[in-house]
Amino acid sequence: MKAWARALGFRRALGYNGSMGWTLIGHQWAADLLRGHIRRGAVRHAYLFTGPRGIGRRTLALQFAQALVCENPPEPGEACGRCRACRQMAAEKHPDLHIVRRADDATVVKVAQIRALERRLALAPLAAPYRIALLLNFEEAHPSAANALLKTLEEPPGRVILLLTAESAEALLPTVVSRCEVLRLRPVPVAEVSAALQSRHGLPPEQADLLAHLSGGRPGYALRLHRDPDLLAERDQALHDLLTLLSADRIARFAFAEKAAKDRRTLHRLLTTWLAFWRDVLVLATGAQAALTQVDYRPALEALGASLSPQQALTVLQTLQQALDDLEHHVNARLVAENVMLILPSFPRLAPDT
Repeated sequence: MKAWARALGFRRALGYNGSMGWTLIGHQWAADLLRGHIRRGAVRHAYLFTGPRGIGRRTLALQFAQALVCENPPEPGEACGRCRACRQMAAEKHPDLHIVRRADDATVVKVAQIRALERRLALAPLAAPYRIALLLNFEEAHPSAANALLKTLEEPPGRVILLLTAESAEALLPTVVSRCEVLRLRPVPVAEVSAALQSRHGLPPEQADLLAHLSGGRPGYALRLHRDPDLLAERDQALHDLLTLLSADRIARFAFAEKAAKDRRTLHRLLTTWLAFWRDVLVLATGAQAALTQVDYRPALEALGASLSPQQALTVLQTLQQALDDLEHHVNARLVAENVMLILPSFPRLAPDT
């Protein structure tokens, strides 16, 4: 199956199904705001959608783009989902849609990509009222690439709309953020995600609740977990390894670190899973009134939360966050992994299958 067809199938699962209206899971306020901009003829030249990955930033941006280019809108601010423009936008194949993202073999969005985008945006739209640029995960842009975009943000060509996504506005240059309408997407209530998984995708309540919790209110990530069993298997292995290491000696821990550090991306995913686990430990250690995400590991979480002080749990959490930051800034992966091994508490009473 072609890559774009697979992508379209996933976006349909998220609610981006080509039907009339905005069909996101959650974020209704954002859809209402964007719909209102179209209806009032007050569309901004640049928007920034922020929030954690899997929250729905790209899906929201594409639904907005579809509403902007629909050839037969049932009413202003809506998309029919059936016209040629709607179908092309859904498939990310519209001639006036230009997507910029980090290449798979690169670590950053490069300035050459922004220069090429600027040349395309200088041309008149081919088929739609606008040329639309979708710049994904723009926190990955090299500083020179971000600066190169500033000219377009400051003096946008007529009939051009820029849609940027990033994990947070703080991760971007303030000069970029100040020239965009910022929409900060927050996690969707777990109950709402679970209900959507059941009603739209036929998941049984127990599975839907688990995935909704594991996603932390990120609908896109919940659906990725549902559609890719390998992700759940990798997550279970990561937590099994963590619980094993809590009762392991330093030699075993450093041997694990050496092995884990051979692939930076795998190590990053491992530490991200551990970070979510230790966030739950901190919740229980402090007695905070916050929902757990790793609910299927509750016995292990409760054992650690009851035995560790809030400061101990916080120290592990902070170390894991720093480790992830270090990996993103190209610090030696083995040193990062070994530092994490040193900070993990010793907890011999906790069996991996607890």
